[in-house]
Amino acid sequence: MIVKQKLLLVGCGKMGSALLTGWLSRDIDELDVIVVEPAGGNVLEKNFNVPVVNSLDKLNVEFRPNIVVFAVKPQAMDQIVPNYGHFVGPETMFLSIAAGKPTDYFQNRLGNSASVVRSMPNTPAAVGRGITVAYRNHAVSDDQKLIATKLLGAVGEVNWVEDEGLIDGVTALSGSGPAYVFLMIECLAQAGIRVGLDPILAEQLARVTVAGSGELARQSTDSASVLRQNVTSPGGTTAAALDVLMAKNGLQELISEAVLAAEKRSRELSG
Repeated sequence: MIVKQKLLLVGCGKMGSALLTGWLSRDIDELDVIVVEPAGGNVLEKNFNVPVVNSLDKLNVEFRPNIVVFAVKPQAMDQIVPNYGHFVGPETMFLSIAAGKPTDYFQNRLGNSASVVRSMPNTPAAVGRGITVAYRNHAVSDDQKLIATKLLGAVGEVNWVEDEGLIDGVTALSGSGPAYVFLMIECLAQAGIRVGLDPILAEQLARVTVAGSGELARQSTDSASVLRQNVTSPGGTTAAALDVLMAKNGLQELISEAVLAAEKRSRELSG
């Protein structure tokens, strides 16, 4: 007999909704979900067919979750997290997807014995193509780690790190990375307009080129460097463009500086 895991999803914005969609679409039968969301409860109940309460005190007193997922914005954590301290116990895991909140942040507010998983997903989770990197504290059991992997894996790939400090670098690369890619799409579309293309066509070409290239990179066993070289003929149009992008102070250096800036900011937020 399969014992259902009782899950409390605290916050159901974009990332929380993406996770919930993934869990429901994967038909995780052994999962019993209740959402805590102050706004839009009726819409959530209609869209997802799960129980929604607008505050913790509206929860049935007999409901004791095995998993509490914090999917609220980092700036809201101080007000929300301490309210869940009474759930701390060996059978309950706390899973956070908030940037800049290390595991000791939760232990300081929930208790040192709290089982805490810190994770960094990214927005492609909304279409099931995200990637998440996670870290578990000392109290998380191997079985709880497997459960967390299954939950996070419902929206994409999952990796674990043994050093929590690496999450700052992960945040800078894959957590913030979609924004860098979207900026690339913007820049390509604007460049297309400059060379005379219709704005709608330029936008379509930019979006599909980036999406298709990403899918090719995902499926290929070749390195990104080899894939780039495969597109580049000596003396051709691509080579002319890459001469600009790969020049000193070009795209490579800009991206490196951008990731370092994001990593630094993540460390600052983590305290």
